[in-house]
Amino acid sequence: MSNYDSAADDAPEAERPRVRSEYKFSHVTTQRYLPLPGKAPGWPFAEIGHWKIDVDASLDDWIEELKDWRREHLVRIGYDDAHYRRPELQWAQRNFVHAQMMVEDRYFYDPVAGRYTVDRYLDDLERRYGGIDSVLIWPVYPNIGVDDRNQFDLARDLPGGLDGLRGAVADFHRRGVRVFLPTMPWDHGTRDSGRRDWDCVAELVKAVGADGVNGDTYNGVPRAFFDACDAVGHPVVLQPESTISAEEALIWNVQSWGKKAPNEPVPPVAKFKWLEPRHMINYENRWGRDRNHDLQYIFFNGIGYNAWENIWGLWNQLTERDAETLRRIAAVEREFAPHFVSADWRPYARTLQHGVFASRFPHEGATVWSVVNRNESDLDGELIAVAHAHGQRYFDLWNGAELTPRVDGERAVLAFALERRGFGALLALPAGAARDGLDAFLARMQAMSARPLREYSAQWTSLPQTLVAIAPTAPAAAAPAGMVEIPAADFDFVVGGVQIEGQTWDGADVQYPWENSARRNHRRRLNLSRFFIDRTPVTNAQYLEFVRASGYVPRDAHNYLRDWIDGAPRAGWEHRPVTWVALEDARAYAHWAGKRLPREWEWQYAAQGGDGRRYPWGDDWRDDAVPAPNRGRRVRAPDPVDAHPAGASVFGVLDLVGNVWQWTDEYFDEHTRAAILRGGSSYQPQTSHWYFPQAYRLDQHGKLLLMAPGKDRSACIGFRCAMDAE
Repeated sequence: MSNYDSAADDAPEAERPRVRSEYKFSHVTTQRYLPLPGKAPGWPFAEIGHWKIDVDASLDDWIEELKDWRREHLVRIGYDDAHYRRPELQWAQRNFVHAQMMVEDRYFYDPVAGRYTVDRYLDDLERRYGGIDSVLIWPVYPNIGVDDRNQFDLARDLPGGLDGLRGAVADFHRRGVRVFLPTMPWDHGTRDSGRRDWDCVAELVKAVGADGVNGDTYNGVPRAFFDACDAVGHPVVLQPESTISAEEALIWNVQSWGKKAPNEPVPPVAKFKWLEPRHMINYENRWGRDRNHDLQYIFFNGIGYNAWENIWGLWNQLTERDAETLRRIAAVEREFAPHFVSADWRPYARTLQHGVFASRFPHEGATVWSVVNRNESDLDGELIAVAHAHGQRYFDLWNGAELTPRVDGERAVLAFALERRGFGALLALPAGAARDGLDAFLARMQAMSARPLREYSAQWTSLPQTLVAIAPTAPAAAAPAGMVEIPAADFDFVVGGVQIEGQTWDGADVQYPWENSARRNHRRRLNLSRFFIDRTPVTNAQYLEFVRASGYVPRDAHNYLRDWIDGAPRAGWEHRPVTWVALEDARAYAHWAGKRLPREWEWQYAAQGGDGRRYPWGDDWRDDAVPAPNRGRRVRAPDPVDAHPAGASVFGVLDLVGNVWQWTDEYFDEHTRAAILRGGSSYQPQTSHWYFPQAYRLDQHGKLLLMAPGKDRSACIGFRCAMDAE
């Protein structure tokens, strides 16, 4: 680490003032970002007068004090860089573009063909923004908690089990992409695995060949995970979701996510990048729609990005402009990767234009500068002056051209163009030095930059969704046995999604056929025709009759009727709702019975009637109308379907709320499939607010992301059928 003491600016040491600034860094412990030069502590840039800020006035002294703080702080945390020197972990230092990916994404898994489609997923990212260096495969939230399967169970329930997941990981590796799997400390309300989390994680990542572990909600993944993976001969890169708080964790967390960099006229310096320049940060702003500031921040600091677009089933795609910006940033960072982890990097290299900021990344005699324009105006002309030596050559990496400097004594003054809120990159090569592949790289960047970023759309729109059609049944004149007649009516269909995240974003929840986009809250006056609905959910006995009569066997049988024994319900369970049936299984039963699944609004009208009541029996909750809540870590058997007559609706429909969730409609967009669940279940896992939320009220529904039947089936989801009337 001795090379931290080398010069941090182009100016000769003798020219630097050594007057100590007002900034003291000893208090900087839990912040993500370091105090900025030229800014009085606590003085917000958003106020009038930010144009008066003179960064250069205190810059050199600020940098020197920042170096002193780093030297002292590394001593305070007992810093050891051994893990950054381990060859098997050094891939993290080139991990510039990362993506969190939902397993339910239809680009990753084709539910019709029943196979993983990693190439399709990666081809799309390469086309849109140049591809990724690593991926976080996410099989857990937001579905976890719909039953008692824990985070490790859900990984094993992926199509093909761990063998299938291992194959998907191998497909990523074949394309040069590293793979992370998640772990979350808050999952203590579902099934107890009986083992320590880190031992379970070590076993899992070794079994599938994963390269890293993402610590969901962790402010630094505990060392126990690193040591457990090492102990089984499978060292991994740890990647906490949140910024490291216990700073000693920097020693074994060789990577992390960064969040919420202040969007101010002066771009901030990433604290942990400054402490250890080889520590790779992937900046994450999952809900951002305009990511220009994010991208300027990562380029200024020489760090990476988390190009997270599928956020729990809501598609927040990078706009065309941001995607193209990321493509160009990643191209520069990948080509000059050793520069961007240089111990001698210098933020705030001097520039000649107010609002233009540069960082200097030297490596083996050559120097790269990343440049960002924080102004709302295009700039063209002399923008930076650097130390010059005879014969040194200069290149505009962003635009793919060699530059002819104006030599001013010992300085080379460089002129180039920067778009408004744009980017630039420079390279200085010493006299006589050559770089393999430079001409090809310059040609590639020249072709990219031929179209300026301003010509790419910055407009964000949500993905349109489609409601899956349900074929009508043969109409019946009167209610068949076991069904209830629901009369025709005009009905105020009022419902909202209870998913934990997404706020009131356009694109959250679902898009009904009369809406032009998905949104969380819905209201529509509907004219409903007369129909029939099952008085109770389909029971185990009824489903057994279907299986024996039809010979039905699902193509994907994983978890199918998991609680049955030797092909039949357990003794005494005949009149309990059948569960561990996927949406496909429920549709197969309904078709055999000459019925169909109910539309969601039909289910709600049969439960609510015309007076808008909150529950089938009225507006006030009644404990005797539903099964007792289950707050344990294991799911128990559902109650018999006729055990709670007090829960009947005005039409006499039973078991609508609080026993098992019930399948209704399916929606899909280009990336995600999801089913609407109604009624809630008795299972209420404790210890975390991240578990799948219940929706007992009739103006609320649940949204379950769909992937494959084996993962979608649940101990807490059943169904009832409907039929059309003459």
